[in-house]
Amino acid sequence: MLLLLLCLAAIALWVLVRLGKQTEKARSGHWRISATLLGGTCFAGAVLSAARGSYVWAAALAMAGLYLVLQSRIRSTGTKPAPSPPSDTRMSKAEARAILGVKTDASREEVQAAWKRLMARTHPDQGGSEGLAARVNAARDRLLDQGS
Repeated sequence: MLLLLLCLAAIALWVLVRLGKQTEKARSGHWRISATLLGGTCFAGAVLSAARGSYVWAAALAMAGLYLVLQSRIRSTGTKPAPSPPSDTRMSKAEARAILGVKTDASREEVQAAWKRLMARTHPDQGGSEGLAARVNAARDRLLDQGS
């Protein structure tokens, strides 16, 4: 029985490590797959425990497996806020410089470096928001005279 529990624990640990390496938010596709695999592992452990006569362990593993499988089927109902409509007024160069934190006589390379530094923090994949990233992109485009 101890060997069975060690094998199940190793599989569960592997699934949790794989889940921890995912870069997506909870309740995304990777969470659902990992929870389903872990739930299946719990069910397999429940069947093997019941076959060996350990009904308490079998019941506990079956309940844990059922919980994980049911939770993995729940889809997130969170909706993204509607994007704000594009502004009719263009950003001024002074406002763009203030957003990027560059001087009036900043070179193209300085603007690019400031944009890169800020995008590392404001990009939605790095914990920022779409609105902030859009403002930083608009400031860069305005200073580099792109999209005039």
